[in-house]
Amino acid sequence: MSLKNDKFPSSVAFEAINDSLQSSEADRKDAIKQGNAVFAFTLKNKAGETESWHIDLKEKGAVGTGLGTKPTVTLSLSDEDFGKLVAGQANAQRLFMSGKLKIKGDVMKATKMQPILQKAQPKAKL
Repeated sequence: MSLKNDKFPSSVAFEAINDSLQSSEADRKDAIKQGNAVFAFTLKNKAGETESWHIDLKEKGAVGTGLGTKPTVTLSLSDEDFGKLVAGQANAQRLFMSGKLKIKGDVMKATKMQPILQKAQPKAKL
């Protein structure tokens, strides 16, 4: 199942994160231990369409489409800003403070996302 959606160019990062989680059992277990949550993302593209993905770091250590089961935290932002966040060109705190990133749920869990997003950096060509 492809996680990439051509209408959302940065969605390739979800595939890279999933590949990273699936490549090593030790990395996957470590990510679950660090994250211990279901992170949901709702991205909005330039056409105004929205799509959701989730990273399950509570049980499975996998990425899927949709919001997942009972997300611990949901992050809503533009496709472009998500791409910058994954590429390390944007700071989540600044996006949040400027209103470009909306967070629902456990805000403290959202702070645990950066190391997980960094797993996509070398692989995702954004």
